[in-house]
Amino acid sequence: MTTCKAGVMPLASQHPQAHVDIYEKQPVPFGLVRFGVAPDHPEVKNVINTFTQTAHSGRCAFWGNVEVGRDVTVPELREAYHAVVLSYGAEDHRALEIPGEELPGVCSARAFVGWYNGLPENRELEPDLSCDTAVILGQGNVALDVARILLTPPEHLERTDITKAALGVLRQSRVKTVWLVGRRGPLQVAFTIKELREMIQLPGARPILDPADFLGLQDKIKEVPRPRKRLTELLLRTATEKPGPEEAARWASASRAWGLRFFRSPQQVLPSPDGRRAAGVRLAVTRLEGVGEATRAVPTGDMEDLPCGLVLSSVGYKSRPVDPSVPFDSKLGVIPNVEGRVMDVPGLYCSGWVKRGPTGVIATTMTDSFLTGQMLLQDLKAGLLPSGPRPGYAAIQALLSSRGVRPVSFSDWEKLDAEEVARGQGTGKPREKLVDPQEMLRLLGH
Repeated sequence: MTTCKAGVMPLASQHPQAHVDIYEKQPVPFGLVRFGVAPDHPEVKNVINTFTQTAHSGRCAFWGNVEVGRDVTVPELREAYHAVVLSYGAEDHRALEIPGEELPGVCSARAFVGWYNGLPENRELEPDLSCDTAVILGQGNVALDVARILLTPPEHLERTDITKAALGVLRQSRVKTVWLVGRRGPLQVAFTIKELREMIQLPGARPILDPADFLGLQDKIKEVPRPRKRLTELLLRTATEKPGPEEAARWASASRAWGLRFFRSPQQVLPSPDGRRAAGVRLAVTRLEGVGEATRAVPTGDMEDLPCGLVLSSVGYKSRPVDPSVPFDSKLGVIPNVEGRVMDVPGLYCSGWVKRGPTGVIATTMTDSFLTGQMLLQDLKAGLLPSGPRPGYAAIQALLSSRGVRPVSFSDWEKLDAEEVARGQGTGKPREKLVDPQEMLRLLGH
């Protein structure tokens, strides 16, 4: 059986004859692990070792620099393979849809993360960090990642794989205060306790939490699930209890600060007097209605303006349609599917955010891809996939060659990897990421 996909699943290990080809738009592998995980979280990137073992297995091949939907179509892939799995994630950000969103000084957290992590399409972002205050709209893990990178002393990032360009800009940053704004309250934040703890312990920065936002919360948290309870208790302690001597001393000497603004919904990005850039955000004050997961924020009629020079929107991601032949629900931003089987298209599967929407962390996405893999294997055993040989990569290679597309193999990647590691050694970094696809292809002689 030959399978084409864009994500690593247990197909090769569960089926001794399976051969899996991975097609990737970027010239380099590892997707979200390389371009999404924060540079100061190297332990999360250890999953790369597992991916590398799989790529070396002999029954799995990586073909980078191939954009499905542009360089090769999904029908062409389905013709060449017994099964095709789409795992291309959510590569767009959800717009705020408020006036002023287009002003200079406003950008998506997704683009900002891509910029400091070396995603080629964001390498020329050049965010202006000459302001005193930044506002992040959203209270998820990505929002906390961005706040942490903005406030971390640059010398703490020098030995990470953050890009040279980003480190240079962060060294010149004048941002002293970062506000993270959410429509709902402390019980509804989307970040996890690990990321919150990192923020509380961030060198040179102190938290700003309003004890009034936490009134009556002690009673409410008795009913909530344990992870949410522990997270809220940490928030509550930080907001209402006197810090210990060590923490108090650290916060007293801190030159930077971060804060959570609850019950606020963005209505407009306010322009500077000359109208040339963002100078603040107009927020509607909200209150909560409903209970549990159905709790929603409704405006009270009050407004307040929060001055700032940088606005980063972190209100979610969305997937794009990949090919006209693949059904797509543009409202939900997913490929319609049942347990990973694409509806009305036998032999076509999906996994990850394009399957169930942009929620969860890397571990949830991996579990989800395992489930899709199991469905594919079930269909194979039930005789629902094409029988007889399929040409696989040989057919696709001929098509790509005729279209002037030069795929990047895993051994090609290992040459780029060695180059990145060598460039990083001079400055004590694990690697200096290559960010220009044309330079990557030149280094490979393509």
